[in-house]
Amino acid sequence: MSSPKKEILVLGGGFAGVYTARCLEKILRPEEASIHIVNVENYWVNQPLLAEVISGSVGITDVVSPIRRLCRRTHLVMRSVESIDLRSKTVIVSPGFRPRRLELHYDYLVIALGGRTDFSRMPGMVEHALPFRTLGDALEVRNRLIHTLEEADVETDPDMRAKLLTFVVAGGGFSGVEVLAEINDFVRRVKRNYLRLRDEPVRAVLIHSGARILPEVDERLAFTAQKILVRRGVDLRLKDRLVAATSEKAILKSGAEIPTKTIVSAVPSAAPPVLQKLDCAKDKDRLQVNGNLELVGYEGQVWALGDCAAIKTQSGNAVPATAQHATREARVAAKNIAATIRGAKPSLFSFEGLGKMGSLGHYSAVADILGVRISGFFAWFVRRTIYLMKMPGFNRKVRIACDWAIALIFPPDLVQVRLLRGSAISRQHFEPGEIVFNQGDLGNCVYVIEKGECDVLLEKDGETVRLAALKGGDYFGEMAVLNDVSRSATIRTRAAMDVLVIPKSDFDMLKTAVPAFGNVFRELARTRTAAGTARTAREENSR
Repeated sequence: MSSPKKEILVLGGGFAGVYTARCLEKILRPEEASIHIVNVENYWVNQPLLAEVISGSVGITDVVSPIRRLCRRTHLVMRSVESIDLRSKTVIVSPGFRPRRLELHYDYLVIALGGRTDFSRMPGMVEHALPFRTLGDALEVRNRLIHTLEEADVETDPDMRAKLLTFVVAGGGFSGVEVLAEINDFVRRVKRNYLRLRDEPVRAVLIHSGARILPEVDERLAFTAQKILVRRGVDLRLKDRLVAATSEKAILKSGAEIPTKTIVSAVPSAAPPVLQKLDCAKDKDRLQVNGNLELVGYEGQVWALGDCAAIKTQSGNAVPATAQHATREARVAAKNIAATIRGAKPSLFSFEGLGKMGSLGHYSAVADILGVRISGFFAWFVRRTIYLMKMPGFNRKVRIACDWAIALIFPPDLVQVRLLRGSAISRQHFEPGEIVFNQGDLGNCVYVIEKGECDVLLEKDGETVRLAALKGGDYFGEMAVLNDVSRSATIRTRAAMDVLVIPKSDFDMLKTAVPAFGNVFRELARTRTAAGTARTAREENSR
């Protein structure tokens, strides 16, 4: 008798998550397991090439691949992870168009959620600094560069123009250095197109807390990289770090202030909040795993990979958060899941790394490959060749090769792809008889009726009871949002209705910043709760 099909759930669509799913598809037969992957986007990003999106040397969509094409047997759930219950083996993901959370059950879980940029202890960074982790971040940085150049071209105040032409990057690891190099090259090349900026100086500042940049590589290679960057006009601020920001300046720990309109953060990531709340063994804020990449305390059930896991090799070395390590972790995890299903012996993770490579822009790089250290043009060529060969999918390889060839011949493009984001507070229109939300839905918005009418309906014991009628100027939906619970009633329109919709995040912000705003809704919720209690009491007395 064959064993039942197992449910494997992979959280995260980065190198670790996607390559785990790809390996599982190769190792396991369809009748052995069903594979699901949860990721907030429907694509995988080739992270080492992400910085090149800033300068346009790689097309925006050429650096990504659709997960459904990379993992053809895997079911994609395009949601964010809200909570993980390791004991009941369930994962709750965010709602979609329908305001109800989705609950996913698993037999085996792979946690590969990566990290996030944490600005919580740095005043002003959330409001004024640009993170650099995703494709959207890269596009945002590119748009900011073009926007500042356009503004600088029409600016008459020399101090303001200098501020617009100053670009600050925090973090001297590979990510920060590559971002800074692309910014420096891009701005210096394209400012020739601006008549008033051709003779204006550009200031690119790299801030790093260590005594040298690129702590991942050999000291001599790092000093070579520093010399190349300084020769290209980069201002290195070592043994210092960014501690705060305003709309006008970057503030350093040393007390120095750098007037700028553009701050990019490429500092090491922190674990996502959903993992910080997870009740399991951790090493600092990373998930603690054993040599088989199994989560300590949940061996044979849960595996943790990538940036969010504290992994060590057999020799005791901490595993860095790089693509080459993530893909090898994925292979080991996939083999061990298959071994668990089939009752075989698991494998240990022992990969030490093949080397490290970092781009310095303008046809130069540094690389340490199997102990061989190279720099300059040859290192740049080797780096691009390796990353091109590792890009999954022949069509993406061709696209990127063409992008690079075009970038060698033609100047960078200056088109700004503006992402116009309107206010999250919006208006909606409902026709008579439409349902605004159902009883039991997630409380994610507060509604203000501008005009029209609706009924408040309670479904109880198989019957629908009309509790109230609301009209223009009334509010509804506040009780679920204030108490963070599901909707206690259904709202159905009686006449055509226009409403103002305030999402929970904006509602919470207004409630905190303007106490009087929150007091209005709290008083309304108290009154309605009291009315509901009195109604229940009357019903009990009438029985």
